[in-house]
Amino acid sequence: MKLGLIAGNGRFPFLLLDAARALGLAVVVAAIREETDAEINQRAASDEQIKVNWLSLGELSKLIEYFKQEDVKKAVMAGQVRHKQIFSSIRPDWRLAKLLLNLRTRSTDALIGAVAKVLEDEGIELMSSTAFLEPLLAQEGVLTGRAPGEDEEKNIEYGRQVANAVAGFDIGQTVVVAAQACVAVEAMEGTDATIERAGRLMESLEGEASTLDRKLTVVKIAKPNQDMRFDVPVIGVATVESMIAAGASCLSVEAGRTLLFDRDEIVKRANEAGIAIVATPR
Repeated sequence: MKLGLIAGNGRFPFLLLDAARALGLAVVVAAIREETDAEINQRAASDEQIKVNWLSLGELSKLIEYFKQEDVKKAVMAGQVRHKQIFSSIRPDWRLAKLLLNLRTRSTDALIGAVAKVLEDEGIELMSSTAFLEPLLAQEGVLTGRAPGEDEEKNIEYGRQVANAVAGFDIGQTVVVAAQACVAVEAMEGTDATIERAGRLMESLEGEASTLDRKLTVVKIAKPNQDMRFDVPVIGVATVESMIAAGASCLSVEAGRTLLFDRDEIVKRANEAGIAIVATPR
């Protein structure tokens, strides 16, 4: 079987590529010119079972033609495609333009769900992006040497309420909380940028009278009806580094619905910084 891989940015596409090749699958990669790391070319050069073709984010017709030419019947999306890119200077082809015009909303689920439907209509099944990476899903419990304290637990409880409400509208999956007050909500910018923004907001309070505890708690959840084929919550070392820079002391993710990349390094850096990480059940 040939597996189609629609590769976004970050390490996700490479982890999935390695997992698929470990299973003996040939992989046909559609690399997104605006997102995918050029390292993907080196992987293809060293493995004849990997083929890469570079496409613009707006070239939906070329993506379908490429997969059909390579006899791809099953595909996965791996790696972030920044939502704001879709509204940038990228020029959509006729098929994507028609899709965008017919959307009732331009949320992540609506956009990628519509692309998934187009692929399905063309005989290409979009599989769960975690299909090959289930061992990387967060397991329930405290993942670090330190468990969340009482105040952090209160932040998590409040943050989950807010995050579930926001995620239900497909706006974002992350909120940052301090003393049970919402400091930042994720929108198009992504998790790490949201954490950085929260840190800047807290810095702006320095020297001012404030009832807010300066320590931030980050809460990241899956959407209430999360489609595991795309936009699955992901945490990496960069997330922990963003937390350290922002002065965040606690991270809560959802067990079984969040991918942890470089888990050992994540835990190591968190422990060094005194950050508590916990995976909670839905």
